[in-house]
Amino acid sequence: MTNYRNKQTYFGAVDYHTGEFLVKAYPKGNCEHTIDFLQYLQDQSPRQRLGVVWDGASYHRSEQMQQYLEQVNAGKTESHWQLYCQRYCTQCPPTLIQ
Repeated sequence: MTNYRNKQTYFGAVDYHTGEFLVKAYPKGNCEHTIDFLQYLQDQSPRQRLGVVWDGASYHRSEQMQQYLEQVNAGKTESHWQLYCQRYCTQCPPTLIQ
């Protein structure tokens, strides 16, 4: 953390194949920054299909996010999507989300 008094938001992901942890800091969590992070992940692995598991934040479910996913996955069946985003169960105990 750069400053304990300021709110900080980090987006992070683990590459399942390499174990590499990818993280980026943002001023806040919103749709624009979420899309930027997804584009960053795609840039890191341009030939791989990506699966993202996340919480139910409103910006993860926004119309802008849906449009972005439709653009990325245009014309492909779900089993061939380039970017697949799955929301984890909101009632799931923290010990099961690992």
